[in-house]
Amino acid sequence: MKPVEWCGDSRHRLREFPQKVRREIGFALNDVQSGEKPRNAKPLHGFGGAGVLELIEDFDGDTYRAVYTVKLRNAIYVLHCFQKKSPKGGKVPLIDVRLIQQRLREAVAMEKARES
Repeated sequence: MKPVEWCGDSRHRLREFPQKVRREIGFALNDVQSGEKPRNAKPLHGFGGAGVLELIEDFDGDTYRAVYTVKLRNAIYVLHCFQKKSPKGGKVPLIDVRLIQQRLREAVAMEKARES
């Protein structure tokens, strides 16, 4: 099983989610570690294919997301966890997209450091 690495404050943010959401995301990340694709995972648009995915959980009228990458060889990197606030459409807000891009760069750097 691949280890899970948490980028930035993603672990802290996940801990703020409702317990049911935390549990479902935890189960899904365990599936990812085992090489499986969870039922609630889908590729995040704008990141070049299926290398960056998002786990989506709905709870009590709200939507929660955990974004991770499987592009890197040594670990599963959780890039960002957030509650989607926009009432319409499935688009990730631009501020979150930029944060995900930044953390993906950080994950690549962490991976290079791990390999050297």
